[in-house]
Amino acid sequence: MLIRTLIDIYIFILIIDVIISYIPQYKSHPVAIRIKQISDYTCGPVRRMLPEMDIPFDISPMIVILVLKIFVAIF
Repeated sequence: MLIRTLIDIYIFILIIDVIISYIPQYKSHPVAIRIKQISDYTCGPVRRMLPEMDIPFDISPMIVILVLKIFVAIF
């Protein structure tokens, strides 16, 4: 129960990071920087594993959310 709640909070942080990435005037805000640091903990390794793609957006948060949701469904 606690782990599911923590995973849901982390997914919420990932979604907030994606939203903030589309609002350039808030990217330098201290809270936005901290959210970016927290989300990069899991998205960074995924970005490095993905091949170079010519798409205008980052799909690593979607992959991390999918993996976390599968993890929650299994356990």
